[in-house]
Amino acid sequence: MSPSKRYKEALKKVDFDKAYPLTEAVDVLKSLPKAKFDETIEVSSKLGADPKQSDQLVRGSVVLPAGTGKTVRVLVFCEPEKEKEAKEAGADHIGSQDVIDKILKEGWLDFDCCISTPEQMRLVSKLGKFLGPRGLMPSPKTGTVTENIAHAIKEAKRGKVDFRMDKLSCLHLGLGKISFSKEDILGNLTAFLEALENSKPQSIKGDYIKSFYLSTTMSPSVRIAL
Repeated sequence: MSPSKRYKEALKKVDFDKAYPLTEAVDVLKSLPKAKFDETIEVSSKLGADPKQSDQLVRGSVVLPAGTGKTVRVLVFCEPEKEKEAKEAGADHIGSQDVIDKILKEGWLDFDCCISTPEQMRLVSKLGKFLGPRGLMPSPKTGTVTENIAHAIKEAKRGKVDFRMDKLSCLHLGLGKISFSKEDILGNLTAFLEALENSKPQSIKGDYIKSFYLSTTMSPSVRIAL
């Protein structure tokens, strides 16, 4: 399939031999021809970590100051006595074994974030192979396995996102919408970069972030100078 006219126009505005400062890169993305929908600002990064080494796995979370630009649907696994707390905090779906069965038998995935109490994890662990590859598995490292489910739900709703390096040492993440102001986009990017740096395993030597690119859902990628 040949590139669209809009994409060809976008290509003319990007210098692929240049590594842009972050603020200038956002200006470039803002100047590109717009799609018919509000595109997501996407980050793609290659890390200097070995995914085969368990002590070099990169994983973390960050609350984006300007949010993600979308409504976050939260699923909570908890005991019956905590269901009221979860509902009042804004959980969209609440359950235990019944929801686990629905996911396993029906492939149900109408949620964007999954939170669990520690006690429920003995049941939720059955979903590891299903939710893990989708980045939806609750984890203590990202604060989604917790007794304080109200706090976890509120953070998810206000823009908390999890990130995790894949098997190729790459990381991909959406960090807001192109309709956001330049200041809001930069705020989200800065918060993410800080969280990424804080997630650097001590065993990694040499360059940690080998490359960093920004794009929108349907735009060319812009290389960033960090």
